[in-house]
Amino acid sequence: MSKLKLATVWLDGCSGCHMSFLDMDERLLALAELVDVVYSPIVDAKQFPDQVDIALVEGAVASVDDEKKIRKIRAHTKTLVAMGDCAITANVPSMRNPIGPAAILDRAYKENATVQQQIPCVVVPQLLNKVRPIHEFVKVDVFLPGCPPSADTFHAALTALVTGEPLDVSALTRFGA
Repeated sequence: MSKLKLATVWLDGCSGCHMSFLDMDERLLALAELVDVVYSPIVDAKQFPDQVDIALVEGAVASVDDEKKIRKIRAHTKTLVAMGDCAITANVPSMRNPIGPAAILDRAYKENATVQQQIPCVVVPQLLNKVRPIHEFVKVDVFLPGCPPSADTFHAALTALVTGEPLDVSALTRFGA
């Protein structure tokens, strides 16, 4: 039996979901027998593969680059999982929404800078007017709530997705798994 292809993606968030994913500890070894991690901030792949079985996406869509990335991921993924509250509701990254991107950039790159008081135009992607959850851009197949979801939630959800067992996310989150 060939292994499923798993990707993890980090959009605009804190990486807490990836840290919780890694907290599965030795259970990652058992998972590694069932999946190949083909794209992730924790591996050295630079390009999202042509076809992925499961993609776990952390973070909200805050920039033009994030929007392009989530659309590409959806086009090349069988099962897209929104992992964590930022991916599901835009959570903490959306705190900038009432302020707006121009004021945020001015504060970060002009008001707080002592030299070169200018907004970078190469390394900082163009920000969207509002930070939004990924389901407002693409179809999401599974929502794993939490800030972050626990390692037990990740393990139970991935085990179900990989083996084809039924997945009841409400039961996972209700009992603190």
